[in-house]
Parts: sequence; structure tokens; C-alpha cells
Amino acid sequence: MTLLEQFKGREAGPLVQFIKYGIAGGAATGVCIGTFYLMSIFVLDALSEDDTVIKILRHVVEIDITPLADGVRARNAAINNGVAFVVSNMVCYLINIAWVFKPGRHHWLVEIGLFYLVSGVSFALGTGLQTWLIAQFGVETTLAFGCNLVTALLINYGMRKFVIFKG
Repeated sequence: MTLLEQFKGREAGPLVQFIKYGIAGGAATGVCIGTFYLMSIFVLDALSEDDTVIKILRHVVEIDITPLADGVRARNAAINNGVAFVVSNMVCYLINIAWVFKPGRHHWLVEIGLFYLVSGVSFALGTGLQTWLIAQFGVETTLAFGCNLVTALLINYGMRKFVIFKG
């Protein structure tokens, strides 16, 4: 099987499968990040004046930031992360079953339930870490959110590869 054939379909060797997982995860992470920041800027304030993303965006658009106590900012970031989780996790599931892994180890309802369960555990651990970093140490939201994403990546790949899908 050629490299191109491995990228076109679900059948792939371990290295190509991991690369495809990374691409799929990148797409889902992009959706997660986009949703998180759209929520944090336009729906439920969760960013501070000195946040890296705000500094970057201010070169392009004018953004007003409401000063918030770290505890309020941490709570709002957690809520926004919850919305981003639901949206991006569905995108991730659809890409994974269409392109990366072979579905069918379990009935599709069990499969999607396990997918969300595993993602929920990694979400809870990552969001807990994110919230703790902001509330306890005043860490900027963007850095704390990045720690959250790395935590989720590590947990999700292993569980999806070895427990949820056929491989």
C-alpha cells in the first residue's frame, strides 16, 4: 500500500495512522481553540488585558476587556472550555471514524459513549489543571489553556487507539 493510499483511507501503518491522528486532532483542536476564544471574547469574558492572545489580536482589531478577579476568570474559562469541548469533540469523533481509526469494536452507541467518556475524563483533568493554574497562580489564560490541551492529547490518543476503536 502506497503512502498516498494510506492517507486517503482508514487503512494505514502505525506511523501514518499516528500522523493522521495528529492531523485530525489538530483540526479538532483548532475548533476547540476557536470556540474557546470566541466564547471568551464575545460571550463570557475570560481573558485579561495582558493575555498573549489579546495582545496579538489588538494589532488587528480593537477589543475591550473587562477586568476580572482571577477566580471569576477561572470559572468563566472553565465554562467556555466546556462549550468548546462539546463542539470540538463531535468534530474529532467524526474525523476519527471517517479517516483515522476503524469503528466497530463496540456498537456505535457504546463507541460514541466511550469516546465522550474518555474525552470527558481528559477534559475534567485538563480543565481542573487550567482552573487551578489561573486561580492559584494567576497564570495567563492562554498558557493555562495550552496545559489543558496537552493533558487531553496524551490521554485521548492512548484510550482511542487501544480501547475505543479497533486500532
